[in-house]
Amino acid sequence: MLFLKKSSAFCLLAFFILLSAGVPPAHAQNVAESDTTDKVIRVVRFVGNDHVKHNTLETLVRTHTNREFLGIPRFTPWYFIYKLTGKFGEPPTLLDRQTVATDVERIRRYYETIGYLEAEVDTNIVEFKEDKIEVSFLIEEGPRSHIETIAYSGMPQMETERELTDFYRRSALTREQINDTTYRVDRPYIENELSIERNRIITFLKNKGHAAVGRDSILAQVRRSGQDSTQLDILFTVDPGKKYTFGDLYISLAGPDEEINYQQQDTVSGEPYTLGLAKIYLQKEESAQTKFSLLTDQILFKPGETFNNSLYIRSINEFQNLGMMNIRQFGLSEDGSQPDYSGDVIPTMFSLQTLPKHSVNFNIFGMRRYGFGSGAGVTYNNNNLFGKAENLQLGVNGSFEYVSSETLRDIAPDSSQRSFESRFFRSFETRLEYSLPRLNFPFASLDDQPSFTNARTRYTLSFSRSNQLLFDINSDTRFNLRYEVNHNNRFSSFLDLLELDLLDTDPSPQFRQSLEDEFGEDSFELQRILEDFRPQVSSILRYTFRSQRTDIIQRNYGYFSEYSIAVGGNIPFLIDRYIVTPNTIEGTLPSPVSVSSNSLAYSRFVKGTADYRRYIPISNDAVFAYRAFGGFALPYGENTSIPLNQRFYAGGSNDIRGWDIYSLGPGGIPLDDVTINGGQIKLLAQTETRQSLIKNFLSANWIGAWFTDAGNIWYGPRTQVSGGAGTDPATIEERRNILKQGKFFFDEFYKQIAVGSGLGLRLDWEYVVVRFDFAFRIHDLQQGWFNNKKLYFSFGIGHSF
Repeated sequence: MLFLKKSSAFCLLAFFILLSAGVPPAHAQNVAESDTTDKVIRVVRFVGNDHVKHNTLETLVRTHTNREFLGIPRFTPWYFIYKLTGKFGEPPTLLDRQTVATDVERIRRYYETIGYLEAEVDTNIVEFKEDKIEVSFLIEEGPRSHIETIAYSGMPQMETERELTDFYRRSALTREQINDTTYRVDRPYIENELSIERNRIITFLKNKGHAAVGRDSILAQVRRSGQDSTQLDILFTVDPGKKYTFGDLYISLAGPDEEINYQQQDTVSGEPYTLGLAKIYLQKEESAQTKFSLLTDQILFKPGETFNNSLYIRSINEFQNLGMMNIRQFGLSEDGSQPDYSGDVIPTMFSLQTLPKHSVNFNIFGMRRYGFGSGAGVTYNNNNLFGKAENLQLGVNGSFEYVSSETLRDIAPDSSQRSFESRFFRSFETRLEYSLPRLNFPFASLDDQPSFTNARTRYTLSFSRSNQLLFDINSDTRFNLRYEVNHNNRFSSFLDLLELDLLDTDPSPQFRQSLEDEFGEDSFELQRILEDFRPQVSSILRYTFRSQRTDIIQRNYGYFSEYSIAVGGNIPFLIDRYIVTPNTIEGTLPSPVSVSSNSLAYSRFVKGTADYRRYIPISNDAVFAYRAFGGFALPYGENTSIPLNQRFYAGGSNDIRGWDIYSLGPGGIPLDDVTINGGQIKLLAQTETRQSLIKNFLSANWIGAWFTDAGNIWYGPRTQVSGGAGTDPATIEERRNILKQGKFFFDEFYKQIAVGSGLGLRLDWEYVVVRFDFAFRIHDLQQGWFNNKKLYFSFGIGHSF
């Protein structure tokens, strides 16, 4: 952790301003000399816009002042720096009357699209100081028009009359039905909603066989309704054209090489592949090493049936989701040319190419922890294991770390009583992952449902061993069976049907002795720490739902949310209850395949989390973001704790900045007094205001940020607080009070909310964000409010949230 002087925060702000001075903004006006005056635009105002926000109008116009810092009116530090230096900073934005005239038309046209059909826009340009201009856009909105009814004409007949009725009723515009094709609307006129309705009609018709229908086939006629000029009737006139069926389907699959020579062909027809006389023609190269059945399995339509554009597009997505091939070309013709709508059938084609099947990656790395070390790893990837897009990854890595005798003496708790020799710490890990681009048992039947077609099943198995200073990990074996589904662009589901972890450790006698010396033999703290480090087994069943509508890298609009619920420990409990010791609950299981003589403990618990993040643009160059997180884990049965890796922790560059990771909480317990690591309850709130400082400097956007983080972790209601057996009642009471400081109480927890705030800098490239943050502890739980004067530095990749 880096400590800086308090004044560094102000230096950092000045650094942001000076650094941003050398690059003009992306929106700096470059206009013809004949249209540009020498008047500097200092104020841009909008007057009369009672129903449209200023920020919305600012995005429409090209008449701008110089960039304002944090949206503060007339606070343009980049322009003032340019005035002082004549070289650095941002040149003045000058008045361009042609641009102003164009902006007037943009505003008027925007009002028209949202129903203010009689809106009038004018400008008033005032020189309030010498060569300083105020541009005002004067808006008379007028009355807003409303749609009274909507009607449809020319829609083709369907197999049942109810199909059309249901289609009309599913519109966002229709309300009460007046007759077979006319509906009451009673809502404001918005041009974009009519465009959405037209696209909905096109999609519906294309999915009912009318493949040639397009935007020109649907016209929206608008007329005044009666004597009230603000009431409108809308009539959609439809020319659906002919109805088509899918013709023959042509699929070709090339290997990873550039030269193409299809050696294998096949033709399939009849149920379940086609209807009538239609056929599927298949050809592929031997080097593709892919089964023909994989190709036909991705086709969601049948040649010979009525044309359905949605099934055609979803079939394209099915090929893309396989992950082991690229789509070279596709189209509604035999050779990928423009569709021919003169007949009654439409052939389709897909030209595909596989990626290289085998790849091997090597990596060598250095490390520095207690001493200096190094390691190496190799990963083998098979991109199409059995010819049906299965992916297999096998990775092996190992490392060693040389620790000197002096270092061992410093970090060993009983160093005053023992001598140490230099030694090597070693670790080894191997990982195997097998995945398929589809759902397997027991959810295979869902794979053809529209919301489950973009799915993947993953099987992961890993094994690791390591020897450390005071304990060895004989084996850490993990197995995970996960189902991943992207329902659409916004919603995703993740089901960990089985997450199993078998951890077999051997704490050394010195490890136990050092704890006994510190806490006392048979003390509660000793038993809890040994419980955390004893051999154990855990199993988890977890469901996670994710909803998002934002750029996952930039995070400058929309939202991101994730919710999960998990149940742990039930599989070991059932094995203990019904297999190992029938009708008896031991609370432990024997080590599998006799890896060691240790018994494996387990605990049962439920765990839930909720994470919501919102990103609100407050100007064209600034975003306000906030995050709320809550988590709760509760042990049940005979258990009073949960595994270490399932607990909550606080602090770090992506959490409460100003504290290192794992260094905050539980509750108000000082870090040196924490004996039970992690918590069972977590609350977190974060806010961040991000202001763009420099555009496209060193190929990155430079962004300044002001952030505030607040939160903590606590022990849950089942955490024991007794001091255990001991000879010193004062020591027992002291330990009991420390543990109580970390427990969650409704009338006390708000006093234990840690708060950090500060400034940061982000370098935003297109695909990665590098982050530097400088934070003060506004509320240090040990020193109080505003008493900690130190400045804490943290570094991160990506936005904090």
